[in-house]
Amino acid sequence: MAFWKKLLGSTKRKPVDYYREGKELFDDKKFHEALTSFRLALKEAPGDAFVLQEIAMCYTRVGMNEEAVKTYQHVLQKNPQAVGAHYGLAFLLLKDERQEEAIQHLELFLSNPPDGEEAGFHIEHARSTLAELLGQARDITEPPVEDV
Repeated sequence: MAFWKKLLGSTKRKPVDYYREGKELFDDKKFHEALTSFRLALKEAPGDAFVLQEIAMCYTRVGMNEEAVKTYQHVLQKNPQAVGAHYGLAFLLLKDERQEEAIQHLELFLSNPPDGEEAGFHIEHARSTLAELLGQARDITEPPVEDV
């Protein structure tokens, strides 16, 4: 029997790595398909913060911003230190013109920024956005300087 298995190949199927599949589909900009794969990955690992953040990013890319906000908030309830969720949530809150909340999340993101190649872009983007928001907040709250 072993001879036939070697000759014909194993009849066992390798399990699908839905998370990896979702990442590949996301990278190919196939966001709806990626969302399906990430949901399947979530069934295998209920509550996984990494999978939930990927789902939130997919929601954002397909314009389901309310669902993305809820998903990021769910991640932060489970893990308040999830910097990726702070980053994503901050920019969604800005779209909803919720600047004060966005500022808090950008500050939390920058208080413990991620490492890695891609991190530099996101850190700089968060810094410049935060500086702009804080500048605008000061402009609104400070009275104009009178010429003497």
